[in-house]
Amino acid sequence: MSVPNYQSFMTPLLRELADGCVVRLKDIDTKVYNQLGLTPEQLHLRIPSGKQTYAYHRLSWAKTYLVQAGLIEQPKRAYCNITDIGTQALASGKEINNKYLSQFSDFIAFKMRSNKGETEVLQVDLANSSNEQTPQETLETAFETINSALTADILDTILKASPEFFENLVVDLMVAMGYGGSRKDAGQATQYSQDGGIDGIIKEDKLGLEMIYLQAKRYTNKTVGRPDLQAFAGALDMHRAKKGVFITTSRFSKEAIEFAGMIEKRIVLIDGEMLTELMLEYNLGVSIKQVFEIKTLDTDYFSEE
Repeated sequence: MSVPNYQSFMTPLLRELADGCVVRLKDIDTKVYNQLGLTPEQLHLRIPSGKQTYAYHRLSWAKTYLVQAGLIEQPKRAYCNITDIGTQALASGKEINNKYLSQFSDFIAFKMRSNKGETEVLQVDLANSSNEQTPQETLETAFETINSALTADILDTILKASPEFFENLVVDLMVAMGYGGSRKDAGQATQYSQDGGIDGIIKEDKLGLEMIYLQAKRYTNKTVGRPDLQAFAGALDMHRAKKGVFITTSRFSKEAIEFAGMIEKRIVLIDGEMLTELMLEYNLGVSIKQVFEIKTLDTDYFSEE
């Protein structure tokens, strides 16, 4: 007997969180399974890798989707609780699934990231979990969805860390991308006194022929505006610098982006989304959990000519 799909776990999970308490998922998973009436045989079924049961795997994904839609929040690692939106969803008496979650802008943004902006695919996915994708298309879509959820987790973890951790993360990212020489050199560079709107300096190359000035802002909902960029550009003038990188966990306003493109100095803007994408690309703060190989027929091997 197969295990219900992950969407079936959404409503039972919200019910178990209805009292508003902050709990670990592992502490309430059995109660969710009981609501669904899962048999011992279903509870023992494992995903192909063998690392998790189907039941817990699908419960975890149900939680991820509810978090992305704003019905659940995670105040700290491995813990979660229901939000006001989640309470209202339960009170509505409606079935909680992807179609229901599609009314929330945060969930739409999450799914758009997962499908790289392919609106048609997104609409099919929200309306019907079994679309007409080929196996490879399904695998690639799943890969993007997993990474989209991971980037959201990365950003959330950064925001909960200390300001000092964020400063070190910025340096580590620059080094991982090939700037700053060694980590030791980069660390010394960032001990530069934080005055004049400069948060750190890093070598552009190993010889230090030119320096890059850094500004890092760890914001949640605040948008970095043009005045912030103007202040940073002024700080670069004070140090006779021509290049700078402005990194934020939030986003830049249209006016800020336009200003950066107007001035003579080269200021690279890295917002929260690009920051997490770069961390994934350069394997910073993440580790490889599993590797799948897609193989194809080697026609040269079977050629008898």
